[in-house]
Amino acid sequence: MEVVIVPDAKAGGELIAEAMAALLRRKPDALLGVATGSTPLPVYKALAAKVKAGEVDASRARICQLDEYVGLPAGHPESYRAVVLREVVEPLGLSEASFMGPDGSAADIVAACEAYDRALAEAGGVDLQLLGIGTDGHIGFNEPCSSLASRTRIKTLTEQTRVDNARFFDDDLDQVPHHVVTQGIGTILDARHLVLLATGEGKAEAVAQTVEGPLSARVPASALQLHRHATVVVDEAAASKLRLADYFRHTYADKPAWQGL
Repeated sequence: MEVVIVPDAKAGGELIAEAMAALLRRKPDALLGVATGSTPLPVYKALAAKVKAGEVDASRARICQLDEYVGLPAGHPESYRAVVLREVVEPLGLSEASFMGPDGSAADIVAACEAYDRALAEAGGVDLQLLGIGTDGHIGFNEPCSSLASRTRIKTLTEQTRVDNARFFDDDLDQVPHHVVTQGIGTILDARHLVLLATGEGKAEAVAQTVEGPLSARVPASALQLHRHATVVVDEAAASKLRLADYFRHTYADKPAWQGL
């Protein structure tokens, strides 16, 4: 995979936003897979700014969701559907019709998971999937020891993930759901381009294991090693445990400009 080390989160956001903009210029109706949490916010801010400045037309773009909590009431402000609509869809000037995601409140969760996988395939597949990474190496909500061939399904969150996410629920762990629907690792790997963004020293060990460690279900993000076009964008802090950091800097500095991200 390609590793790009940037000075800070803002620079990472600008770099990925430009990759998304370039994709939309080539394919105006591209399906962009988005992640939630605080890490990708600079990406969405930068992309919305490009749209507002007229640098790219996103009017035909489509947005799809990576995961969703199970059991939150419809319209809950921290449901991932609400978050994506608020942080991505609306700032890009898109309508809710451009958005697709799994149904975490369905009576038959298994059927809803299968339906979402079908919907992604019928939409032509995800063109670019943005990913974050957990401190334990999870992507989406594929916790450690998830099957590397898994499809969209229900998962039980680890206590560490619930603790990490409590900040979105007024730091009240009791409010954080125990279950989620998530694209499986196999589903994620179906996307044409995977872009993982990680910032901060707290993600450094997970990044090192993902990039330089063995392929292992213990570190679900290491599955990106199998992908034909995977890009890992990290700030200096998140890159601090990479043994090959100098090599990654050298290869990116000498990369032909026409290749893009």
